[in-house]
Amino acid sequence: MNSPIRNWSEYNAGLKQRGSLTLWLNEDAIHHWYAPEQPARRGSNRIYSDLAITTFETLKSVYGLAGRQTEEFLQSLLKLMQVDLSVPEHSTVSRRKGTLSVPLAVKPNSSSIHLMVDSTGVKVYGEGEWKTRQHGISKRRTWRKLHVAVNESTGEILCAEVTLNTVHDSEMLENLLEDIDDNASVEQVSADGAYDTRRCYEVLQQKGAKAVIPPRKNAKIWQHGNCHGPAHPRDENLRFIRRHGRKSWKRHRGYHRRSIAETTMSRFKSTFGGTVKSRNFANQAAELRVKCAVLNRMIQIAKPVTVWEAAWSLASASTSRLTIQSAFHYQCNNAKPLGKNDRIST
Repeated sequence: MNSPIRNWSEYNAGLKQRGSLTLWLNEDAIHHWYAPEQPARRGSNRIYSDLAITTFETLKSVYGLAGRQTEEFLQSLLKLMQVDLSVPEHSTVSRRKGTLSVPLAVKPNSSSIHLMVDSTGVKVYGEGEWKTRQHGISKRRTWRKLHVAVNESTGEILCAEVTLNTVHDSEMLENLLEDIDDNASVEQVSADGAYDTRRCYEVLQQKGAKAVIPPRKNAKIWQHGNCHGPAHPRDENLRFIRRHGRKSWKRHRGYHRRSIAETTMSRFKSTFGGTVKSRNFANQAAELRVKCAVLNRMIQIAKPVTVWEAAWSLASASTSRLTIQSAFHYQCNNAKPLGKNDRIST
């Protein structure tokens, strides 16, 4: 199956723009770089606003720098731009980062939304693959789980949650849906078998969204036909799978579109790596949300528009099979008896 890119010229220009070092600050950002005056209280007041801290953390994530190097890098940029602003110290950013409220920079969308829900693990510390292969896994490997909900049409991350690795995926579906804008209409939610729980179906039913979740292989009917009330959507999926097979159900429900969430995870790790640099949980959550916001900016700059040619490929394959079968039957029906000197060519 081929998916040719229809907007190749715009997509190619957008990919080049991602590597641009052009940086600008508008007048509003310069005006709000410092924190507003605060009433007198014990201790020192804040000097820098949340905007300055977020800018610092964004540059740190994009260029993969440490805190001290990011501080000097931002100072050099402001000097080249001839902007008279001071830069927060890396220790200040480390203290303030955990309290940031980072927006994900999502474009407004009035149409109904098809959500793709998934999660991935981000390593805090632990051995690499080579040491694990040679000496096994140690007890000090620690991970954080990043749960995201991706818009199927735009590829943007609409909401993101960070938890410990002990939290199950199905427990976070309700929190992800609560982060969606109230004005947005969620039409369908696609997720893998980890979300095949009663609570997930109840949450989606309250939201008015259609659940596309594959039942587990050992799944049983929850609500039999002799029960009062309408049939449960999960039971209808299970009956369809028993009659036609799991592959047919995935094609019928469009379940393969859920791979967009896995593609988003791949883009996240190929861009920022599979580790987190912060050491306390609040800072780790803020760092991952900043990276999600940066990833949204990148997909807004350059997003390929593809055409799914599965139907064309199946039609071509069917035509080829019919042509081969017709030629085979023609040769068999019009075959002549072999003579003494004739040979069979293969």
